[in-house]
Amino acid sequence: MPDWPELVRQGLSGLALDANEKDEVHLELAGHLEDSYEAFCRKGLPEEEAVHRAMELVSDWADLQHRILASGKGDPMQKRVHQLWIPGFLTFILSTTLLMTLQKLGFRPLIISWNGTPGTILFYVPWLLSLPFLGALGAYFSARAGAARAIVLLASTFPVLALATAFILMFPIDMIIEPIAGNHVDFGIVATAILKDGASWLLVPGASLVVGGLLVSFLFRRRPPSQRAAITSETTHA
Repeated sequence: MPDWPELVRQGLSGLALDANEKDEVHLELAGHLEDSYEAFCRKGLPEEEAVHRAMELVSDWADLQHRILASGKGDPMQKRVHQLWIPGFLTFILSTTLLMTLQKLGFRPLIISWNGTPGTILFYVPWLLSLPFLGALGAYFSARAGAARAIVLLASTFPVLALATAFILMFPIDMIIEPIAGNHVDFGIVATAILKDGASWLLVPGASLVVGGLLVSFLFRRRPPSQRAAITSETTHA
């Protein structure tokens, strides 16, 4: 039996996509050709004839390559907006709104001592339980927009990434403000506060969000609809 992935790689050698997209297009088309080959074999065709019939499904490799590129082209910035920023901000807004709502409704956080100091880490249990679903929602919209798995996971964990960025920016902001305001800032205290707050607002929420993102990334395998349509149309129409 032919090495279908290698045949596809040779036929689409000039496909100008990133590595992940190219590999997925190659695997999808190779799988389609292999399925067709096995179907022809089950009909009683000799192996050589089955291979020939399967290869005939791609009438023109250059045209197929052009169609795949044409179906996937677009403004990279607009693509990133739909794949990351919109799903990410949706997850951020929903998670923040839910937390504020729980606080207004009087939900008390679970208080856990840290380093022998009572009351330093706060966990809003209902909020944490909701985060896998919110992370999955952001990941779903990102995957629907054709994002790679890494971008899908970034979209699902966007709220904690935004908070982490805010924490990191505290240091350069303090370095700028301190000479202007004339107030000394103990960066050891700041770092300790970030570490304690990080457990409450970064580590545990991030783990909860990424659970939903991982679930979607595995169940919703990325296949850009336009590229999938181009491959299916070309291989079945010929």
